[in-house]
Amino acid sequence: MNPSRGIALKIASTFVFTLMSVCVKLVADRVPAGEIVFARSFFALIPVVTMLLWQGNLFAALKTRSPWRHATRGTIGISSMAFGFSALALLPLPEAMMIGYAAPLIVVALSAIILGEIVRVYRWTATGIGFVGILIILWPRLTFFEGAGMEEAALLGAFLALMGALSSAFAAIFIRSMTKTESTGSIVIYFAIFGTLLSLLTLPLGWVVPDRHDALLLVAIGLLGGTGQILMTSAYRHAGAATIASFEYVSMIWGLTFGYLVFGEVPTVAIIIGGAIVIAAGIFIILRERALGLERRRSAMPPPLG
Repeated sequence: MNPSRGIALKIASTFVFTLMSVCVKLVADRVPAGEIVFARSFFALIPVVTMLLWQGNLFAALKTRSPWRHATRGTIGISSMAFGFSALALLPLPEAMMIGYAAPLIVVALSAIILGEIVRVYRWTATGIGFVGILIILWPRLTFFEGAGMEEAALLGAFLALMGALSSAFAAIFIRSMTKTESTGSIVIYFAIFGTLLSLLTLPLGWVVPDRHDALLLVAIGLLGGTGQILMTSAYRHAGAATIASFEYVSMIWGLTFGYLVFGEVPTVAIIIGGAIVIAAGIFIILRERALGLERRRSAMPPPLG
């Protein structure tokens, strides 16, 4: 274990994923979401397959006893991706990212409802406070006037971002159950494969032939997405999940920076206040999970002799 290296890899992954989101936002108003999802999945296979070949795990990763579970996980994940990419076309980058932070909060509720995990009052309270933060972020979008087309579009974007967070939470719950029988390599490569195949179903909805600039952006989206997955996976090899998870929120720094420098977006007071509440709630949940994990490990240790 090398926590410093794990944290560095996690921060690097947040930077790469934010760059991917920037590329998505740059192309999203000209290329359909299904086509962007195809590019994200197809070109992600290049770094993912390269990594598995380098590790000598490609053929082992392709072996699976649950192809239909991979297909289901792929469907949920692709839905999350499509919702998120569509939201980026309609919302400022920091706002879309802040709403996406609802996913860990939803995971807490779903883990209790679906997986039957015990969630005590501390995490329920933090989850509730986190949703208050989401409501603060969404509130300006819920008070639009008739005829304000931009506001109506932004309201749709907020709804899509929230649906993306919900789908992402379901995907996380599904992955938790899959890790008992499937390797990380299998989950990653089959997600890219099924994502590529499922996104092709959107072809009749009206794909476009991108110009050279947009084509380069689409390739970059896939390469950055695959590279981000590799960095994130590598981070968890060097440090515990509780240590790594809280650094997910470093992506907000990148989001605010790129939002201002590339798109001239200045976050509103509602985004700053609501986002701070969501991030604080998320970090509390992560720290609580870590404390509970340490408590479980101590209780599992045999009593001292003598």
